[in-house]
Amino acid sequence: MGRYLITLQVPDRKGLVEQIANAVNHHGGNWLDSELRHIDGIFAAIVLLEVEEQHWDDLVEALETIEGMNLTSAAAGIVSKPGKRLTLSLVAYDRPGLVREISNKASSLGINIEQFSSKFESASHTGIALFRATISLKLTDAIQEEQLTEALYAIGDDVVIDKLRSR
Repeated sequence: MGRYLITLQVPDRKGLVEQIANAVNHHGGNWLDSELRHIDGIFAAIVLLEVEEQHWDDLVEALETIEGMNLTSAAAGIVSKPGKRLTLSLVAYDRPGLVREISNKASSLGINIEQFSSKFESASHTGIALFRATISLKLTDAIQEEQLTEALYAIGDDVVIDKLRSR
């Protein structure tokens, strides 16, 4: 069995997840992990699959026959380094460069961003544009959590951080 990571983009419509799941199942694949999103009329997915190597090319061909589908794939299976996982929620006034600032702070401390989900929204009472992100990071040193929190607060007085999980 091989592990493969696929990314998919297709104009959104009903039944896409079912079509993808049917193709995976038909080719003996196992759906291990995924992130699926509808963003501005586009369905986007990242899916980790396990499938017999002799069925892989047929599965890719079946997925590519879905109308409008753009697909990329890569062999997976790289084992991540040990460390503590930290998940944060961050809210700030929306402005250009926030993702760059957040990623620069994490990178400068040697912290890997493993998952990053963000969205734009308006504050309910004021209508102010807000940037909201959920960020999962891999820490390799106990002091990194405090260092990262300080670094993120240094981005601006408007930054609010909540620790969601630590394991």
